Amino acid sequence: MPSDSPIQLEFSNKYDQAHSEQYFRKHRDGLSRRLTDWREKRLARQALAAVGHPETVLDLPCGAGRFWPMLLERPGRRLLAADNSPHMIETALRFQPPEVVARVSAFQTSAFAIDLEAEAIDCVFCMRLLHHVERPEHRLAILREFHRVSRGSAIVSMWVDGNFKAWRRRLRDGRQPAAAGAGKNRFVLPAAVVEAEFAAAGFDIVARHDLLPRYAMWRVYALRKKPSR
Repeated sequence: MPSDSPIQLEFSNKYDQAHSEQYFRKHRDGLSRRLTDWREKRLARQALAAVGHPETVLDLPCGAGRFWPMLLERPGRRLLAADNSPHMIETALRFQPPEVVARVSAFQTSAFAIDLEAEAIDCVFCMRLLHHVERPEHRLAILREFHRVSRGSAIVSMWVDGNFKAWRRRLRDGRQPAAAGAGKNRFVLPAAVVEAEFAAAGFDIVARHDLLPRYAMWRVYALRKKPSR
């Protein structure tokens, strides 16, 4: 079982009830965000196919349940959903369709210490978390927890370099060095760095899917646990 004293990231404290409901509405507001939402779900479907359509999935962090209907498109799939914020979970259970909520087992936990036994699920599905994690040892701790609870695979999203958006963000931060450090809670990482971290945590890369190749920072990785020696 995980440690009783998991690491707590500063940004996670903002998800009170009001912020959780705002987060639910955010991805439905405006054409650009709706298109991004549609594209992210398309990439998620491709990643799920790449790891063999897992039957048991843990959505962590589940946020306001944005991916639940998509994850439950496969008949018979068992969906566990967890978040560090109880307000996020409550918002998801209140606003997602009743027929979706009826098929979800939701609980509060930390990605640093997931309240599940080893190899409890087939796949960890982790969207929009790791780009908030600056310190390599924290990312590795999360990835090792994913490796512990998963029988076979993980799907994660990251902000990676090598594209127009990352170049523009680096240029902006160079012009505003003070703003680039203080209060910063989203991070663009070299793809080579994060891919080495996957390997260190015990994963092989099955597939890489970019939101908009050469333009957007978002990349979805489909990972499989390395074979036991």
